Amino acid sequence: MKYNKLTLVTGLMILMLGVSACDDQFLNTVPTEDVSDAVVTSNPANMMLGINGIHRSLYVRYLSCQGCVGLGALMIFADAMGEDVVMTRTTSTWHYGVYQFNIQQNASARDNLFPWLFYYQIVRNANVIIAGEENAQGDQAAIDVAVGQALVYRAFSHLMLVQLYGDRYVPGGANGHDGVPIVLTPENEGLPRSSVADVYAQIHDDLDEAARRLANYSRPNKSHLDRSVAYGIRARAYLAQGNYPEAANYAALARTGYPLMSPAELLNGFNDYNVGEWMWASHITLDQTDRFGNFGANMSRNNSTIVNRTNPRAINTLLYDQMAATDVRRDWFDPTGEHTDLELPGSFSRRPYTHQKFIAVSEVDSRMDVPYMRAAEMYLIEAEAKARTGDPTAADVLFDLVSTRDPNYVRSANTGQALIDEIMTHRRIELWGEGFRYYDLKRLAQPLDRTGANHSTQATGGLFELAADDPRWTFLIPQSEVDANPNINTN
Repeated sequence: MKYNKLTLVTGLMILMLGVSACDDQFLNTVPTEDVSDAVVTSNPANMMLGINGIHRSLYVRYLSCQGCVGLGALMIFADAMGEDVVMTRTTSTWHYGVYQFNIQQNASARDNLFPWLFYYQIVRNANVIIAGEENAQGDQAAIDVAVGQALVYRAFSHLMLVQLYGDRYVPGGANGHDGVPIVLTPENEGLPRSSVADVYAQIHDDLDEAARRLANYSRPNKSHLDRSVAYGIRARAYLAQGNYPEAANYAALARTGYPLMSPAELLNGFNDYNVGEWMWASHITLDQTDRFGNFGANMSRNNSTIVNRTNPRAINTLLYDQMAATDVRRDWFDPTGEHTDLELPGSFSRRPYTHQKFIAVSEVDSRMDVPYMRAAEMYLIEAEAKARTGDPTAADVLFDLVSTRDPNYVRSANTGQALIDEIMTHRRIELWGEGFRYYDLKRLAQPLDRTGANHSTQATGGLFELAADDPRWTFLIPQSEVDANPNINTN
């Protein structure tokens, strides 16, 4: 795991953490100079510039790949490996290897390497901030804010890595099987894989410490990570482990103070991180845009990239049919594919059941704020976790969410598995396109089933079903890492 040093963009006085040797072009538009880790962490102001650099790394291009632009691209990866997001054409090749499950067991594939590179880059840069506290001079409260956010980033990255490159966590099991290397220092060469159990233990340790350091932090905007985001990531981790009491507890803590979106907000393009429900997101300014690689360049309905024009994403028709007629979320999708309100140019393909959930700035500007965490997800985690432990208040939590989406929704009378199934259906609807379905199928050891809906043989490559124990659910350790690291073994 080799990474670039931190780079100071002197013309803008913004510290940007390097992304990869072949993807630093975005830094070359202004004078730059390399600076040491010691300078980066010499005082709280520099440490926060380093944190801003990690924020920025969430939406830059990696591996010179238009389909590998930060966390938004990995959200697309995750839903491409499910059944709910449908690719309607094969005109654009981005993400088809993931959709067809061709790259997960190909250790030399670019899309196999991209998540590894992306998340370990964040880990390395977070470790610079964490390790630098020892020599930092200045206000301890300000240092805590920087270190706390770095700890959240490290925990988040390890969580995503272990879910991708390790087999699932087995609730009640020893979980001694191979996970991923736990990287806790900037010097991270030659580390072996740690057990899945140990990776999760480190995740919780980091989030514990992060919550302590961020206890009194009031962030300037939602690209920064505060204690609520730390709680939300912890709820996700406990959900992946099947520790449902703790998942419910942390989800409830995380969503405190975040009002759910109104019907008008739900239908306003999903592109503004100032909306009260949004907990964590990236806000992309005009000088930081990647015109053809932004999340909006791949997942908005109105922006005129080849992906959006020729391969607009659709919802699985079986899932669409499960929405009540009065559910406002039905309007995220158009069964006719015409999208008359958007006034799409004639060059845009019209495909049935395509979405209009995500709307970019314009036809020529693909920017949109990218949602990484919303309060709705926390309601769904809490409801699912309570339902799986037989807590009758699960139906109350579900009602609190769904009644804001469907004015005619009544508290569910379902119990047991029927209630769990209802909650999971709403989770699939609510979080459509936001990057969760792969992780849900894998953590629950459920098979992939794309049959009977609107997935095509051409687009899927014939991959309609995948058994829960198929090895393709787990990414191979990238070949470049295996070649460079004598202490690591592949899956």
